[in-house]
Amino acid sequence: MSPRKVVMKKSLVVLISLTLLAGCMNEQSKEVAINKEVAINKIALGSCIKEGKQAPIFTAINDYRPDVFAFLGDNIYGDTVDMKVLLKKYDSLAGQAGYQVLQNQSEVIATWDDHDYGRNDAGVEYPKKVESQKIFLDFFNEPQDSIRRKRQGIYTSYFYGPKDKKVQIILLDNRYHRTKLKSGKRNVHGGKYVPLSSPQSTMLGEAQWKWLEEELKKDATIRFIAGGTQFLTEHNGFEAWANFPKELEKLINLLKKTRANGVIFLSGDTHWTEITKRKIDGYYALYDFTSSGLTEVYLSITPNKYRLEGMSHAGANFGAIEIDWAKKDPVITLKAIDVKGDIKFKHDIQLSELQFK
Repeated sequence: MSPRKVVMKKSLVVLISLTLLAGCMNEQSKEVAINKEVAINKIALGSCIKEGKQAPIFTAINDYRPDVFAFLGDNIYGDTVDMKVLLKKYDSLAGQAGYQVLQNQSEVIATWDDHDYGRNDAGVEYPKKVESQKIFLDFFNEPQDSIRRKRQGIYTSYFYGPKDKKVQIILLDNRYHRTKLKSGKRNVHGGKYVPLSSPQSTMLGEAQWKWLEEELKKDATIRFIAGGTQFLTEHNGFEAWANFPKELEKLINLLKKTRANGVIFLSGDTHWTEITKRKIDGYYALYDFTSSGLTEVYLSITPNKYRLEGMSHAGANFGAIEIDWAKKDPVITLKAIDVKGDIKFKHDIQLSELQFK
């Protein structure tokens, strides 16, 4: 063998070795992927992050080390019909060091709300929703063969844990098919939207409603139904399911029809965090844990007669859900945690409270 071939061979061996080493390093930096057959006990969630801002909340999230982190919308503030602008803003989020750590140590799942969908308060009328969906799914590493890429809308669900400790996380799409909102006179809080009572008005669209019914029939011990828009707040003129009272009634009736146990709603959007609880005739009391915002916050909080006393916080924070499976009656704890890692409020729910009688 010529000296040149020997050198080339050695170089090839070195190159292969370096490639394998790099692969091992990547595997080590991306900590062991979550085993979906093992019970999870820590879920974190949040919404409303301005992609160009420093986001110290990521440090608190990563110190918390959730099994799963769920982005609940306004994951960037795109607000554009120019997809180059949208891509650039996602790139800005991807460049956040804290986001990169989160990706490496926790499973990240996501749905969108209006600003990352593409336009403030937009629904079915947004003209670039097809393009925006592709960019969203690409950013959050959705597999190319995923059913989520074939749907009109980004709704999906995930299961974690064994049969007796199975957690289902349902991510709804409150944008792609949602009927355009109707504006009226602004109220004292600044809200301007009025309820839509037309039978044709929809939050989810026919296909997503059918899909949701089938998901609720699947076996799960605890199910979190998540979306960008608040589910259970009273009508206040801002975006909420309360703007579609017939759709909210339809959702509650669907829970009754499917006899779905263990349901807790998760939502974002508001720029503050709160827990809402509503008693439902013929069903168990429902909770909506709103987690907002990761960077974007309001100092004032609009009235909500269903809000639990003391269960609200205005300031950068993330939501945390802890499940104590060791208890005979498992306990689900909802927390708001600020940038310092301090707990601003917490509320315990026994699993037995979420059972259809």
